[in-house]
Amino acid sequence: MGALHDRRDGRCVVARVWKPAGAWARMRGLLGRPPLGAGEGMLLEPCGAVHTFGMRYALDLVFLDRGGRVAKLARGVGPWRVAGSGSAHATLELADGAAAACGLKVGDVIDWRESDR
Repeated sequence: MGALHDRRDGRCVVARVWKPAGAWARMRGLLGRPPLGAGEGMLLEPCGAVHTFGMRYALDLVFLDRGGRVAKLARGVGPWRVAGSGSAHATLELADGAAAACGLKVGDVIDWRESDR
């Protein structure tokens, strides 16, 4: 568990972020899990593309390059879709509408900070 912060000003962008370890956990992602709430996300790394096959709700997807720069945003990706970015190293999954609520835009740079818990 950790959080994502804007590198420019240090503000917390997403307060509760899960980072699954291992290929199986990354492949499962949010499948079979309840929708993410406000201020929650799942960071899949490495991951340059995701699918929403079997999902019951839409997601905002934030594709990050190796330096944490937002390379692409895919908002409101509904069930049974595929989205990706050739330059992405990681993908942040957020609730539908959360990318705009967080103020994320292409070019922003965000850093992962592990929780003390």
